[in-house]
Amino acid sequence: MASSEQAAPGASASVPEGFVDIPFVVEPNYAGWRLEDYLGQKLRRMPRERLAGIILRGVHCDERRLKPSTPVYPGMAFRLRRPGSDEPETPTELPVVSQDDWLLVLDKPAGLPIHPTARYHKGTLVSILRERFGERFAEPAHRLDRETSGLVVCGRTTEACRVLGRLFVSRDVHKEYLAICEGHPREDSFVVDAPIAEGTELIRIAVRIDPVEGKPSRTRFEVLQRFSRDNAPFALLRCFPETGRQHQIRIHLREAGCPLVGDKMYGPDPGYFDRFSKHSLEPEAWARLRLPRHALHAARIVFPHPGTGQEVSFEAPLPADLTDFISGAPPPPN
Repeated sequence: MASSEQAAPGASASVPEGFVDIPFVVEPNYAGWRLEDYLGQKLRRMPRERLAGIILRGVHCDERRLKPSTPVYPGMAFRLRRPGSDEPETPTELPVVSQDDWLLVLDKPAGLPIHPTARYHKGTLVSILRERFGERFAEPAHRLDRETSGLVVCGRTTEACRVLGRLFVSRDVHKEYLAICEGHPREDSFVVDAPIAEGTELIRIAVRIDPVEGKPSRTRFEVLQRFSRDNAPFALLRCFPETGRQHQIRIHLREAGCPLVGDKMYGPDPGYFDRFSKHSLEPEAWARLRLPRHALHAARIVFPHPGTGQEVSFEAPLPADLTDFISGAPPPPN
């Protein structure tokens, strides 16, 4: 494996003052994609028009400029140069759940983005991996939202990344999440079967329930515990997504009338996310959200091992901020 002292992939000897280089290494499941489509997946909050301009001005690979239409390939390393800015602090701990020659399984803390974005470039799971283990040690095989905690599976070889990419796309991966929702669901188990489409009028990166344009989406839920705090009802749920749409559990719980605690995008007010992004979310809104992050945790994952083909299973316990909420402890500061 490469030493952690190596330069970032595609990095130049020096970065002009006031700028930062965000490194990328293309994963096997993006083979043949246009560069603009690949970066559109990685920088979801950035409008496509702005992204095309950034590619033309500031994407470098082996000291040559790339175009939005440039096809990418597995292992392709490049850097995106952008003006530096004050980056929000993110967690630095990254517990290892399991490791072998093929896999690295991590328990991602809430608040840590997986990939570099328009807002985060150093404080990401990928950046921490490269700093601690070296450039080619492992690559995440799937995504978790920044505020979602829990299991992230990484491939440690090109073949492992290729197999994992195929498994996640083909739904041969069993996932279980733990969630804290508002309200007491009437049934001990229920199903939400509602098609999901991308984009809403207020938030470009959000999703919506759309019977016409949406893709089939189904989630099963089991109530593990009903409880109350501050005279309000809540429930701990185990969630089984049977499809793999973006924000699926979050919007399906809103559709069921039991939104996630702390969800700024699909919670009590559709304007919360915009004001949060602009750092102008008022104290009353924070009090209504009850937690500084949405209460979703990737708790269990089962899939065929990419090396042996044998089924493997990994689990991550509910983190302290969510167990404290259930027990009635005061919420952490925003």
